[in-house]
Amino acid sequence: MTQPFNPPKWDSIDEELFLHRVRPDGWRNPEPRAVYDLVIIGAGPAGLAAAEDACRLGCSVALVEGYRLGGVSLNSGSVPSKVIIRAGRLYTAARVAEEFCTGGTSALQIDFGVVRARMHRVGARIAEYHSADRLRAKGIDLFFGSARFSGADEILADGVPLHFRKALIATGARPRLSDISGLDTLEYRTSATIFEMTALPKRLAVIGGGPLGCQMAQAFCRLGSHVTIIQNDPKFLPGEERDAAELVSLAMARDGVEIRLNTTVTKARLEGSVKILETINNGVKDHVEADEILLSVGRSPNVEMLGLDAAGIAFDTSVGIKVDEYLHTANAAVYAAGDVCMPLKFGNAAQASARIAVQNALVGGEGRMNDLLIPWCTYCDPEIAHIGMHIWDAKERSIPVKTYTVMMQDVDRAITDGQDLGFIKIHTEEGTDKILGVTIAASRASEMINEMSVIMRAGMSMGTLADVVHIYPAQSEGIMLAALAYIRDRRKVA
Repeated sequence: MTQPFNPPKWDSIDEELFLHRVRPDGWRNPEPRAVYDLVIIGAGPAGLAAAEDACRLGCSVALVEGYRLGGVSLNSGSVPSKVIIRAGRLYTAARVAEEFCTGGTSALQIDFGVVRARMHRVGARIAEYHSADRLRAKGIDLFFGSARFSGADEILADGVPLHFRKALIATGARPRLSDISGLDTLEYRTSATIFEMTALPKRLAVIGGGPLGCQMAQAFCRLGSHVTIIQNDPKFLPGEERDAAELVSLAMARDGVEIRLNTTVTKARLEGSVKILETINNGVKDHVEADEILLSVGRSPNVEMLGLDAAGIAFDTSVGIKVDEYLHTANAAVYAAGDVCMPLKFGNAAQASARIAVQNALVGGEGRMNDLLIPWCTYCDPEIAHIGMHIWDAKERSIPVKTYTVMMQDVDRAITDGQDLGFIKIHTEEGTDKILGVTIAASRASEMINEMSVIMRAGMSMGTLADVVHIYPAQSEGIMLAALAYIRDRRKVA
């Protein structure tokens, strides 16, 4: 007789382990050195990368964190969101599998407690790699508490002065607030709190059609919530190409998300236990009822309460700390990296910029932020990934563009996988084989874009790419097909 599956639960022992790794109970800050080679404020992706790189260089390092190690990425961003997205995809795949099964799968039900338990277990496992104990074992002085500058070469860590030769600000960003009338009177969620829910909401309203809003709208809809997403622009993902954004909209609608574009939330109120969002679209008033509301309208840099004026550091509360292309601040001894100073607020961008800052600060490097070639991805289904220039970027620089497009419906592996919704676009400088940028809309775009990242970083041309033999069948074969289209096009011209 088959035994019932009893998945492991998130118990108090697991929770204690996670907290011990990201902020141990009873932690005592070390006695500070007379002076540090590098003091870092913030222990998210940028701060952790910087601390470990500086330590490998043999430098004395102090790392100051006000909340938990790992920053947004580990505690309320990339890690928990991908667990939720994965659960939604698996549940959808199980339902689709009915066409291959006898007996059906309609009895499957999502247990949100199990999903949440896995989210915490995954977080605990990943936290181990940069835990407080490991940082201390590497020789990094870890201070938990508030941090602010008290002078041009001094930081107060929980009131204790830390003197430095160089410093790095890596305090990241937080969810941007909204001025929607009445919203503050309701209990609503942001990216910082959405994963604290202990039960799957019956009705979820998402305000904002950026990457997080679209990802969570689709994921929670797949898990069983009735989701309404409200975007005041005519399309989702305003930073992506129109056809990619339209593909996301189509995919969400296919999954059952109620979509309201060109719609503005004018007021929020509570009727009994129901949260009401009043909306307007082209002069037509309406409303959305919800049990939970997710506000996702962007991120604001964490620059307040740092005493930046005391250190002579220029900043703007909207765009963050002002840095030059070498990541210098107005204080020659202080650098900044990651979300607190960069327009691209992604974990990979934060880590890459931090490594540049460390090299520039400690070994006299001349790495430039402008040299970074950052890929990014929105993890909807299909995923939307991009690297390099968009069409409008090239037009602003008066660069003529020729685009080679392969539809995923023409890629054999995408057909066999039943994942043929999407495309691969490679933008080249017209008249040359120079690759300017790439957009991939596909179920595995986040993996395929990495190939293009290597290709573009190495300066490979479309002609060279056409000579690269790809595995068959694989969805990345579409990249080769785009390069072969360039070869055929060149032969026609010749």
